[in-house]
Amino acid sequence: MRKIIAVCGSDASDPNLSEFALKVAEKVGYFIAERGGVLVCGGGGGVMEAACRGVKKAGGLSIGILPEKKDYANSFLDVALTTYLGRARNYIIVRSSDVVIGIAGRWGTLNEVSLSLNVGKPTIIVKGTGGWSDVLSSNSLQDFLRSFPTRPFIADSAKQAVDIAFKVIEQKE
Repeated sequence: MRKIIAVCGSDASDPNLSEFALKVAEKVGYFIAERGGVLVCGGGGGVMEAACRGVKKAGGLSIGILPEKKDYANSFLDVALTTYLGRARNYIIVRSSDVVIGIAGRWGTLNEVSLSLNVGKPTIIVKGTGGWSDVLSSNSLQDFLRSFPTRPFIADSAKQAVDIAFKVIEQKE
């Protein structure tokens, strides 16, 4: 069965979303598809669109769990599922995936990452991409999180994030 990897991150309206974060997201999508995985995301712009673009370049499959109507969907999605659940759709994204990767992000990304960790889902944060990803990967927060039973893996690159994702999935099988 194909591995399902969620990519969560800033949408296109994030004024702090960097070109670097978008390049990382595109590479993450590419590496997921290259290894035969399926990308699931929120289906919108920004990090989600960049990851879907990467999937498309590698000939893979992307699924968007949309908060509302299909007009929210980015043009690189293969499957757009409308939920009409607003941000509650974050739970579906997290629970339908084998692993969650966080890139940059604002409140919605923090919600997805915290949901993921709360249900014990392997969660990977890509350091250096901005937003909550940088906060969650900071040394001071990592020291604090050592006392938590579940905490995120920290990746320094797109490739490392996807390598960690597939490794933890294989260990669970």
